[in-house]
Amino acid sequence: MNPNLTTDRPTFVTHLECSLTGERYEADQLHGLSRAGRPLLVRYDLDMVRAVAPRAMIAARPTDLWRWRELLPVRHTSSIVSLGEIETPLVPIPRSGGPKVLVKDEGCLPTGSFKARGLVMAVAMARELGVTKIAMPTNGNAGAALAAYATRCGIETIVFCPDDTPEINVREIAMQGARVYRVNGLIDDCGAIVGKGAAEGRWFDFSTLKEPYRIEGKKTMGLELAAQFGWRLPKAIFYPTGGGTGLIGMWKAFDELEKLGWIGAERPKMFAVQASGCAPIVRAFEEGVEHAERWEDASTVAAGIRVPKAVGDFLILRAVRESGGKAMAVGDPAILKAVDDCAKKDGLLLCPEGGATLAAYHEALNTGLVDEDDEVVLFNCATGLKYPMPAANVAIDKDGPIDFDDL
Repeated sequence: MNPNLTTDRPTFVTHLECSLTGERYEADQLHGLSRAGRPLLVRYDLDMVRAVAPRAMIAARPTDLWRWRELLPVRHTSSIVSLGEIETPLVPIPRSGGPKVLVKDEGCLPTGSFKARGLVMAVAMARELGVTKIAMPTNGNAGAALAAYATRCGIETIVFCPDDTPEINVREIAMQGARVYRVNGLIDDCGAIVGKGAAEGRWFDFSTLKEPYRIEGKKTMGLELAAQFGWRLPKAIFYPTGGGTGLIGMWKAFDELEKLGWIGAERPKMFAVQASGCAPIVRAFEEGVEHAERWEDASTVAAGIRVPKAVGDFLILRAVRESGGKAMAVGDPAILKAVDDCAKKDGLLLCPEGGATLAAYHEALNTGLVDEDDEVVLFNCATGLKYPMPAANVAIDKDGPIDFDDL
């Protein structure tokens, strides 16, 4: 058994807090959004964490997601459902990126994407709080992660996805035990169906940021980065942004780490990367507003960031602005070129959303937002093996003459 999972412990959670108003909510109770209709954030007794779990103790543990257990909300080890959530590697891409560019390859996680981080935590807390039926809208990878973890601990799951969701995602959701339905619309149309069913008491709504704990799982990306960089942080982070849970979570992680005294006050520039065909956060950033209007007729090859409206929009924008970063949009041709370049020059197969971060990095480099000597982390949010690739149909007839010079 993983030694990071072997003992129950008191939770260090003190309460939950509305991210907009600061209103407090009781811990250890089932919550969705706050009364203001905004995400709830989990708060911890960081003084107590510092007293019982010094940084050196955390650093000495096996390097998986659960090494951070004092900064996670699950109270009982028996509630945890795990498929082996490793610390993901930082992979250099010197030829397609640059000498200081690293890709945090989240495709190494269970179910092949960073959605495993958020859903393992959300499902564990749902289990702890007695949830028996969950529904979720998805563009693919979140539904796959939910299906895997919920099935593993016996929670019934219903998933709704846009009808043009990558085929492999739809099939893996079904294969891993969820009931999956294709919807003739976008992810927010799927979310409306989930919300209506939840309002009728049919299931618990697991939409992005509509429960408090996916952020806590995603924040482990920020915790890992701090440890991997020797308790400091890179100069810039490029993050593919749809619902933005991971960007919000990392920003929360950095704040908690500083309050613990484990890192200093310096922060990376946070770049929220969207596709030109669906860029509500970019538009809101450029307009200087706090909330993003819905993006109509959203379209992009990067399905994972095709989110017309994010409930945590103001939290994404707040983190980007406070960091001195930027919300950036890149077109589908640039995304596909970046995927191709990274595969052929550095041997790393990015997903389209990961390709978007590489394309955005080059744009930021060309416009002076980052320097070539800056340590930069790009997030590849899923394995590229889940996505269509160009055909490779050149064949050889074993019974005919073979031109070895041509080969």
